[in-house]
Amino acid sequence: MTTGTNVVDSGMAWYWYILDWLKANAGRLVFFAVVLVIALLITKGLSRLMRKVLDHSNVPSASIFINIMRVLVWVVAATIVLKPVFGIDPTTLMTALGVGGIAVSLGLKDTVANVISGFGLMLGKVIQPGDIVSVAGTTGTVKDITWRQTVVRERNGNEMVIPNSVLNTASLEKLTPVNEGLVTMTFTAKAGSDPAELTQAVKAAIAKGTVQFAQPGSKPLVKLTGFSPYGIEVEAMAFTRDGVLLSTMRDAMARAVAGCAYVEQRAAIGE
Repeated sequence: MTTGTNVVDSGMAWYWYILDWLKANAGRLVFFAVVLVIALLITKGLSRLMRKVLDHSNVPSASIFINIMRVLVWVVAATIVLKPVFGIDPTTLMTALGVGGIAVSLGLKDTVANVISGFGLMLGKVIQPGDIVSVAGTTGTVKDITWRQTVVRERNGNEMVIPNSVLNTASLEKLTPVNEGLVTMTFTAKAGSDPAELTQAVKAAIAKGTVQFAQPGSKPLVKLTGFSPYGIEVEAMAFTRDGVLLSTMRDAMARAVAGCAYVEQRAAIGE
């Protein structure tokens, strides 16, 4: 019976302790909650406003600008509550962070390089969301530029995450939608073929064989590039519609050309 009474007394003691602590710190808790709510509302409001402004301006729209704004808002909010709520002098904290920041920066040098490179890419308008690029063996549409990396969506739907520092140092090629969908294939035509007839026959065969994969309004191109022991070297080009893999178009072109009477079957059909 005494043990039960002691447990009840202990529980009541904790209850009164917590209640006294809440009463003593009610002002701090209310201030902290108010600052937290205001920072949250400001972050959401500015995010929407910045997206609208960036969408209607010449400044590239990417999440890196939104993220920077969010960090700044929360840093200001944290600075405001440090002294009145936690009793920490912001100046002292900043001094400590400045000393420790040197060591931290050494460990985060790759991250810092990526962030700075991201700024350079965006502010210099080197690339922006919606651009079609070819870099580091990847070809696709820029989906977004974040703090550390750029997301490029390939034609097959895969998303490649490329560090901004790589984009800032590697050879980067910006493509037009037409060139991004261009498929080239070379083959050998029979020796002695009439160039004009050969060109028309190959164009007709490719146009017919790739009609469901070709870019609307586009026509195949055929160029005679030289001669070999087997015959005339031919280069055929076709433009792929959006959503179709380039390998699918290349397969359709090869099948169409293979059935053409001018093709020298002894020669391998390549890309």
